[in-house]
Amino acid sequence: PSGQRAENDPTVPDAPAKAEKFAQRYTDMLEELKKNPESHGGPPDCILLCRLRELILRELGFHDIFKKVKDEENAKAMSLFEGVVQRNDEIEDGEKRAENLIRGILAGNIFDLGSAQLAEVFAKDGMSFLASCQNLLSRPWVIDDLDAFKSKWTKKSWEKAVIFVDNSGADIILGILPFARELLRRGTKVILAANDMPSINDITYLELVEIVNKLKDENGKLAGVDVSDLIVANSGNDLPVIDLSSVAPELAYMASDADLVILEGMGRGIETNLYAQMKCDSIKIGMVKHPEVAQFLGGRLYDCVFKFNEA
Repeated sequence: PSGQRAENDPTVPDAPAKAEKFAQRYTDMLEELKKNPESHGGPPDCILLCRLRELILRELGFHDIFKKVKDEENAKAMSLFEGVVQRNDEIEDGEKRAENLIRGILAGNIFDLGSAQLAEVFAKDGMSFLASCQNLLSRPWVIDDLDAFKSKWTKKSWEKAVIFVDNSGADIILGILPFARELLRRGTKVILAANDMPSINDITYLELVEIVNKLKDENGKLAGVDVSDLIVANSGNDLPVIDLSSVAPELAYMASDADLVILEGMGRGIETNLYAQMKCDSIKIGMVKHPEVAQFLGGRLYDCVFKFNEA
């Protein structure tokens, strides 16, 4: 998908020729890595492969090939935000509400243009796709700790949560923000950690600051909830995956007393960090959107991962 997006980037002169060059260079690099895994800083893992892809795109002048589609999807999702939080607020039972919020994160996580099949569906049928995602694959999911989390949710409230966010659009606005708002309502401080620089359609730190400001009402609240304990932080990352050993020092400092860490999305929560062990409670949550990942986990395509580990 990166090649097609690059080809149609209106901000880059000679985009089609440069996109062709990108495809050629990246293919050559992959071939070289096959022959000699030690080349290009290898042996290759998904962090290195993403890093090389981004480097070539940026070298050729492609800095944010998904900008237009991100802006469109953010605008659509923002218009639906009030309705989504209202529906959640109407659920009185605490466990049921928690489950609904988690399902919202998984449904929102479908909006991912890094997955070829999903990009195709979105081109045909924008946001109404979200409605059909309320029917997520039936539980139990391929990794399913939801029951353990729900019982913890009713007994415990966390002091400070750090959430590593993923895609623009429905993912961040209709999935993550309603969940973050519920944590804030329960007295948890929340840090949303977003990418420093654009990478596929992941939300950046600056875009997220703007979205949160736009969603606030005239009293500076998020659909009635006080957000003075919400911080949008720069994760220092510029990839769709994340190496937690190299986040921005400011974020590491702010997160040092967190008692809940959430890694959302396939790149950060599944392809990297699924088995990362934390000193505090942690959630890895996302939808399985690549056949290779489904096969690795022994699950179905579009299956869900909800991994909850206590400290």
